[in-house]
Amino acid sequence: MQLSDHDSSSSQRYSFNPTLNWNPQLHNYFIKAYGSDHFSRISSALTRPSRYSCIRVNTLCSNSDDVIEKLRLIVKQSLNGGDIEGGDDVVNPLKECLDLDSGPFMKCRIPGLDYVVFVWGSGPHRVDYGNVAPKEVIVSRKCAEAVLRGAQVYIPGIMACSAHVEKGDTVAVSVAIEQQGSDGGWSSGMTRGITLQGSETDPYYLERNGLYIGQGTAMLSRAGMFRVTEGLGVDMKDRVYELHSFHNVLEGEIFLQNLPSIIAAHALDPQMGERILDMCAAPGGKTTAIAILMKDKGEVIATDRSHNKVLDIQKLAAELGLSCIKAFKLDACKSVSLRNDIDTSIDTCHHNATNDVKNQVSSNLQVEKMPPLVTESFKTETLEENGKGEKIHGGAYPSKAEIRKSMRRARNGPGRNQSGGGRVDSLKGFNPDSFDRVLLDAPCSALGLRPRLFAAEETIESLRSHAKYQRRMFDQAVQLVRPGGVIVYSTCTINPGENEALVRYALDKYKYLSLAPQHPKIGGPGLVGSCEFPDGYVEEWLRPGEENLVQRFDPSSPLDTIGFFIAKFAVGSKDT
Repeated sequence: MQLSDHDSSSSQRYSFNPTLNWNPQLHNYFIKAYGSDHFSRISSALTRPSRYSCIRVNTLCSNSDDVIEKLRLIVKQSLNGGDIEGGDDVVNPLKECLDLDSGPFMKCRIPGLDYVVFVWGSGPHRVDYGNVAPKEVIVSRKCAEAVLRGAQVYIPGIMACSAHVEKGDTVAVSVAIEQQGSDGGWSSGMTRGITLQGSETDPYYLERNGLYIGQGTAMLSRAGMFRVTEGLGVDMKDRVYELHSFHNVLEGEIFLQNLPSIIAAHALDPQMGERILDMCAAPGGKTTAIAILMKDKGEVIATDRSHNKVLDIQKLAAELGLSCIKAFKLDACKSVSLRNDIDTSIDTCHHNATNDVKNQVSSNLQVEKMPPLVTESFKTETLEENGKGEKIHGGAYPSKAEIRKSMRRARNGPGRNQSGGGRVDSLKGFNPDSFDRVLLDAPCSALGLRPRLFAAEETIESLRSHAKYQRRMFDQAVQLVRPGGVIVYSTCTINPGENEALVRYALDKYKYLSLAPQHPKIGGPGLVGSCEFPDGYVEEWLRPGEENLVQRFDPSSPLDTIGFFIAKFAVGSKDT
């Protein structure tokens, strides 16, 4: 049947066909690195989620077979949830021998990874929005990316809604992607609470063509959506991608993690009884993977410069029942202690809040207790019980500035750099050569994470800034690993300047480093060559023969993973 012009235009509008726009200079750089066709496939793959979820089983308390049986009772099997648009161009090799009668669950068959369970989803699906313009909800870009991964639409992510939407109505969900303003900045440019009229005068009416991610049931009226600040806004019923959500499912038994991240922990090859450092460890996924591979025997030190992220690591370690993990607040660029910072008077028996047991802290950790925050209850106790605000209970007198700051926190919640509650320990660094192995999963441009609907804000200059920061952290890692030890460096970006260029820097600067084989090895080879920029700067990548000693995970490959990079270095004698 031939579609009418109206039906055709409606079909194109109410679809999901995003295009990832890049900074022009950055686009040219990636074309030089990958070639035009290959980068076009990568860019397209980044806008879509992987069509499976990867679950890491906590083998200290469960196993893959038991987890699969429990998940069968929890997860609705929706492999065939609707009409598929296009389907798989290439069969994912991870999906070979999948028994459809057993549902979407499958134990990983990669040697050594039998504790990993794949849960297969499906998509893209063709969603039927009806023959008339539907009532709509516009969500933020970050909310839409979460929905594409299987989440629901929650109130904070709703930006706009059609007039006369009532609880129980079916609504189409589209996304507002950041646009460049006259000042050169990027923003959605949309005031939360706007009423949609269903006409071309609506905000981003044309820009939202091909950016509909599904439809669901409104859980509140339009007025209710913008009157409350939290809760479920739209219960998604028909999605472009059907992926299972594992929020609060089998806590302590499983952890949702991307496959390349699991392989990065495996590449480190931690052994029982060793002393391991995980730099930039938050939220703790790789930290806990390392501890489980060590059977919780040894010492895993996890550091992050954010107070709240350290608390997240502690919480996850406690949830998984791991006692060998100690988490500290420390800037990765200051990981090596200065000799005059060593404090021999530190009590080496330190209370670990993660597992509520006493753990021995090695003498080369320079521990500095973080002072507790002045709280509203402390302020009230001081002023009301003492009347004049003098010292009570032997405590310190809080200044008026501290009291005002505490009251602002009570009203507004913790700021980006403020504690979310709880005590963590701060470090002044570690002695050189004090670890058997170091994992540096470096903060990066994250241009391999998917689904990604916006990338235009990154520039050549911002990527160079990431690379400089990563080199500083790597310099610290090299000093901390003993001769004969191992460093694993990883990122979640497709940018060779943060991947292959870091390897080139490391091998050229530290002659006692060499690339080491990785197991398991399922990623592709690295990029060989170099790239010259218009300003004359030449970025050196790998040399022939080195490409197969790293792992590069291509989001457009049949493995259907995020973009990721892993390099493993063996540390030789530092005296040479």
